Amino acid sequence: MTASHKLTSPGASWRALFRSVFVIVLIFSACLAAPAGDPATIAFSVDFPKSNPEHYSITVQNDGQARYESTGKLTPDSDAGDPFQSDFQLSHDTRTRIFDLAAQAKYFSGKVDSGKKNLAFTGAKKLTYTDGQHHSSAEFNFSNVPAVQQLTVLFQSVGATLEYGRRLAYFRRYQKLALDDELKRMEGEVRRGELTELQAVKPILQEIYDDASVMNVGRARARRIMDMAPALK
Repeated sequence: MTASHKLTSPGASWRALFRSVFVIVLIFSACLAAPAGDPATIAFSVDFPKSNPEHYSITVQNDGQARYESTGKLTPDSDAGDPFQSDFQLSHDTRTRIFDLAAQAKYFSGKVDSGKKNLAFTGAKKLTYTDGQHHSSAEFNFSNVPAVQQLTVLFQSVGATLEYGRRLAYFRRYQKLALDDELKRMEGEVRRGELTELQAVKPILQEIYDDASVMNVGRARARRIMDMAPALK
């Protein structure tokens, strides 16, 4: 009795092994090349005609990167200035608080505006949450949601800080005599806890402090404000 056998040659085995390794390498390379997921972002904006600024927005990523943009007058008597933009790094505590409050507010997917018509208009506000899979937003004048109220106050405080930085940069360049009054107002608001994220405007405060053409009283105020800015963690 005869039997036929198909024996696999050593060369065929090596070719099969090579193909398997090649496929694994391709899959691994594709995984490395795949783009990372989009960062989660929270944005807050206010449109308030005849206010100053008339429009501003703050966009925060979950890694702490933030951007502030505004349009408005640099002084009450000036013409409307050019659009302003500033990129900065949020402190760990503020970033964490913003995203925690957004979660408490259900990422703005439910009812946010109070619906009350007899309230004074304080600007058309909008909160937006975006990540790789979700996008939700809500517009409001006033909200009864505690987390939204706290977010509004926090973002307004950050916006006020960045507007001080904008004005200080303008005054240092064009109206040095106006610096001390502006720094005096800013120092008072810092002491009352009305401003936050002072590190975002620390560069202009440092420039004022280093500028020998600025009055010493103004330079001293700039130094004190810088000393009140917590170190980033």
